[in-house]
Amino acid sequence: MIGKRFLFYGLLGWTIEIIFTGMDSLIRGDLRLTGFTNLWMFFIYGMAVFLEPLHDFIAKWKWPLRGLFWMFLFWGIEYVSGFILVNVLGVYPWYYTDAFAVDGLITLRFAPYWFAAGFLFEKIHRFLDNIEFVRYRR
Repeated sequence: MIGKRFLFYGLLGWTIEIIFTGMDSLIRGDLRLTGFTNLWMFFIYGMAVFLEPLHDFIAKWKWPLRGLFWMFLFWGIEYVSGFILVNVLGVYPWYYTDAFAVDGLITLRFAPYWFAAGFLFEKIHRFLDNIEFVRYRR
């Protein structure tokens, strides 16, 4: 089951990132709607499978606290995974240059996106749990 969910989260993360960056190019006036990601992101997004127990643990928390939890956790994951890739492989899979960037690895201006992404993750996790419950119940 972990393998299937890892694959699902990896592919979903890629898809969302490509759509997000494509929409960003539209906002910047690029009608080609160029969306992009890199292969490393598949593994980073796939690791979301290991966040499912955390979601189960915080599920009863009030939504603002859960949103902040996800926001800081996702920033942490983004920073650490970027730091590892830079220091082990010598490559920046992303590099933020805005005034709110921290070491080029995270940007504080993404706070609302990471806040919302936590709730999206929760919905996807519950959806996957419900699918498996129905499938195994038969």
